[in-house]
Amino acid sequence: MTSKNLTLPYFKLDKPDLKRVDRGKIFGKTENIAELAQFLQRRNEPQYLYWDEVKHKETPHGFTSEEAWFFIKQFRTIVSRDTPIKSEKGDYFKWIRLSYVDEFLHKIDVSSGGQVFTSMDVLSDSNKQKFISRGILEEAIASSQLEGAHTTRQAAKKMIVEKREPRNKDEQMILNNYNTIFKIDEVYKNQPLSKELLFELHRMLTEKTIKREEQGRLRKNSDGIVVQDQIGSQEYITHIPPAEKFVKEEIEKLIDYANDADDNKFLHPIIKAIFLHFWFGYLHPFTDGNGRLARSLFYWYLLRKNYWTFMYLPISLTIKKAPIQYAMAYIYSEQDAYDATYFFDFHIRKIMQALNDFNEYVVRKISENKEIDKIISTNLYLTDRQKHLLHYLASDSNTHTTITSHAILSSISRQTAAKDIKELEKVGLVLGEREGKYIKYRATKKLLEALSGN
Repeated sequence: MTSKNLTLPYFKLDKPDLKRVDRGKIFGKTENIAELAQFLQRRNEPQYLYWDEVKHKETPHGFTSEEAWFFIKQFRTIVSRDTPIKSEKGDYFKWIRLSYVDEFLHKIDVSSGGQVFTSMDVLSDSNKQKFISRGILEEAIASSQLEGAHTTRQAAKKMIVEKREPRNKDEQMILNNYNTIFKIDEVYKNQPLSKELLFELHRMLTEKTIKREEQGRLRKNSDGIVVQDQIGSQEYITHIPPAEKFVKEEIEKLIDYANDADDNKFLHPIIKAIFLHFWFGYLHPFTDGNGRLARSLFYWYLLRKNYWTFMYLPISLTIKKAPIQYAMAYIYSEQDAYDATYFFDFHIRKIMQALNDFNEYVVRKISENKEIDKIISTNLYLTDRQKHLLHYLASDSNTHTTITSHAILSSISRQTAAKDIKELEKVGLVLGEREGKYIKYRATKKLLEALSGN
């Protein structure tokens, strides 16, 4: 989280003193190549481990923990490759293409943008659009909560679907994020990245949440910005962003990289999107909103490359379940010899988790539709969209919907939303009652009894 609290302690990783390691002695212990290869594999996958965990793990025969870590570091240095991301000290961040990565990227690529979702083929186009709306809504809420927005998911969702004005800065952050992601999908994905576009995205994300003079301009040294996170039970400074002169120089390189105008060879779009996320987070070019903008750039790049399936996936929702790991992925990458593999490994695994979570969600919704099918008359045709609405209303006797909220969540017109609800009201499955300026629709006793006896 961006902060101006310069009094906090700076978080430093625990590191062994590798100068004390006898290198000649280590290379005299490398006769069993198979054992060493297996050891290295276990320390890099299924999770890319740092010293704080490696020191507690089993070592190869005859190795101390420090010698084993030295061996790991030597191997990683040899097989790593440079990224275009330059540290303020002049070193380039490096990364290792771990063995599981190609299989995962292949699954995404052969999907042609959809088949990776194992259950999507049984859903109508209208419900696919509804799931995209859900993804945008969940991403907007979770991404803002990662940056300190203190409000519940239920309250935030209600604000957006009822088009209620934000009551505080936290709700404003979420609404800004929601509007920005929609604008990226509708407009900005068709535009190359530029400083002007970055400033526009920043203004959208920070509207009414920071001083206007801080919007749409790069951070200055005098702003005194640092990144703070809670590690364990204590708050720490976890990143001191580079000086403004360095940021001004490197932001131009980031823009060229995002526009594929750099001289580097082809790199898979998902890998590049992750690097853009990390690079922007490292530069931290604004006084606030950097995390949200970094994650927005991740989506912008993938949508620009026609990876539209990512609109279903609220990646921030999976990241929010592991906020300390997210912070540590940055810390490991910066403090362990600029090894960005830590961040890359964390991020791509969160994508994989988001894919699995989404498939489980779709399967659950299909099952709910079948429950509805069992209780309604066989001569009554309901769309998947209407079935989802009925199951949602029946989930809690206090739950309600409005024409506006149904239209927003289903990504349909108000006219279509009104038609959906009126049809359900006509057959006695929902009942509308006026409360203030809204007509709120709830499940009828008939629907609740039918589902409870199913």
